[in-house]
Amino acid sequence: MKKIKEWLKKIGPGFITGASDDDPSGIATYSQTGAQFGYGQLWVALFSFPFMAFIQEMCGRIGMVTGKGLALVIKKHYARPLLYGAVSLLFIANTINIGADLGAMAAAGQLLWGIPFIVWLLGITLITVLLEVFVPYRIYAKFLKYLTLSLFAYVATVFVIKQDWAAIAWATFVPSIQFSKAYLLNIVALLGTTISPYLFFWQADEEVEEEVAEHKLKAMGKGKPNINRRDIRGMRIDTVIGMLFSNLVMFFIIVTVASTLGANGIHSIETADQAASALRPFAGDLAFLLFAAGIIGTGLLAVPILAGSASYALAETFNWKASLSKKFSQAHAFYIVIILATLLGVLVNFTPIKPFQMLYYTAILNGICAPPLMVLILLIGNNKKIMGEYSNSKSSNILGWTITAIMSIAAIALIWSLIF
Repeated sequence: MKKIKEWLKKIGPGFITGASDDDPSGIATYSQTGAQFGYGQLWVALFSFPFMAFIQEMCGRIGMVTGKGLALVIKKHYARPLLYGAVSLLFIANTINIGADLGAMAAAGQLLWGIPFIVWLLGITLITVLLEVFVPYRIYAKFLKYLTLSLFAYVATVFVIKQDWAAIAWATFVPSIQFSKAYLLNIVALLGTTISPYLFFWQADEEVEEEVAEHKLKAMGKGKPNINRRDIRGMRIDTVIGMLFSNLVMFFIIVTVASTLGANGIHSIETADQAASALRPFAGDLAFLLFAAGIIGTGLLAVPILAGSASYALAETFNWKASLSKKFSQAHAFYIVIILATLLGVLVNFTPIKPFQMLYYTAILNGICAPPLMVLILLIGNNKKIMGEYSNSKSSNILGWTITAIMSIAAIALIWSLIF
């Protein structure tokens, strides 16, 4: 336990951001991938890692160098319509994502302990809001770090089940491409849940929160921090490890579901309890418990980050005080947005759409929203007036523009296929 505590002290915003990416929305998407395509899309976990790492490193670097969140940087240096469009898309996508995550957590809790769905839904919502609004940032950040441990449930689950590791290795390193609407839809969903807009805003703001906590800044958005190459290197290592962990969890969930549900003819997942319950006859009680408990743990990690990233963006857009290190009385508008986004998310659960289905389509929405934001991030990262000596390297630009182009083409192709 002592070693775990020492390790958790070293991890920062990059690792927490990467871990939060494997929220119930991600779990739903990875589960559907394994059920529908077996090992066929495992290569995406390997493919997306370097792109995800470079984009998130840019976001972290922008926050560290400027001492401002992403929305505030866009507001200061680019046209207002770009900012309003980006923040609007972020708030809509995050609110739906929050609702779907809360619903999946409540369904998993009902499955494990038999307590009614509505009790779980309201209880989890209350706990999440109270923690984010009333717990000081330093303590809250530690809470988020410990929640990242819940993701190891999905690593453990793989080894409870007998696997064909030769087939897994082949599918990972040799891409299998199909030109069908279902295949394309799922690729967009995978990229959307892996390279998500809320991660961009959250990491930039949390790097600034860390600078405030370390007294490099008086307040968020006020002044410019004094940083050096060592600070950037530390952030970069933290981010790469976080994104590697995120993609490994994606890999293990796809493997788990492909080797159980997919291999036994279950090719569609509609609800949280179906995904966990279906594992039981093929993988046993332990796999079922780990999978279901993981949904709750990852949701508790992700929901505050979804609400927080939306609130940071809106607060920076409208010049509200914004910081998790401030009390409610000092930044009431910032915290009201967090509460509002979470409560609107609760209402999403009273629509006729099933929770896991909603999670899957939320991932697709993120995949469509992400490319325009990525273009802005790349422009900021290359702007020497903003970034100075810490502007993008050649490798950052190559990987950044490549994944932006790929995600844009995939999103456009998907929209075209849905319309025509």
